[in-house]
Amino acid sequence: MVTRLYLVRHGATQLTAEDRFSGAIGVELSDDGRRQVSLLGERLADDPIRAVYTSPLSRTLETAKILAAPHALEPIQRDGLREISHGRWEGLTRREVEERFPGEYPAWEADPFTFAPVGGESGLAVLARALPVLREIVLAHAEQNVLVVSHKATLRLVISSLLGFDARGYRDRLDQSPACLNILDFKDPVRARLMLFNDVSHYASTPRKGEARLSKGWDAQPKGG
Repeated sequence: MVTRLYLVRHGATQLTAEDRFSGAIGVELSDDGRRQVSLLGERLADDPIRAVYTSPLSRTLETAKILAAPHALEPIQRDGLREISHGRWEGLTRREVEERFPGEYPAWEADPFTFAPVGGESGLAVLARALPVLREIVLAHAEQNVLVVSHKATLRLVISSLLGFDARGYRDRLDQSPACLNILDFKDPVRARLMLFNDVSHYASTPRKGEARLSKGWDAQPKGG
């Protein structure tokens, strides 16, 4: 028997559409984001989910409440699941960051795992707080299905670590679409198997194409927003 974690990214927000850094700031779901999450909720309504955990940020908390409602569950907040903090970059587009802090952005592009903007976090720091939370959840819910709502960078970092990938390249190698579903089965707190990744079939017929999402590595023509 295994413990199954449904790892979900929150639905779309206005800042998602504008391609702005929005790690630590509170931003609400857009109407489209609520539609995405509602469709995921319908998809999971008949699954025997025993608990729902969430980052405390408003966009994840709203997502978790929508998904928890069919199961008559109250989301449990865990600070370790929040998004990576971008410090003084929060709310800015990539172009604005490059113009205001020209020395920081290239260093982050080269190594987002160990470099952090002023006032922000590195990927390593995110793993240090997020992995213990997942371990706690797996231990507390042996052989159960649990839903965990978090954020794009946090989920990519966690999945990289659990599957033994080099997390230094998480931004270019793994994507997480709004309201996507990932499923990991845990034999124990350290052995995980990926069963589903970045699935959005509840609201989209095909995966989104690689595009500018704050990483120049996927830009055919670099742009600021």
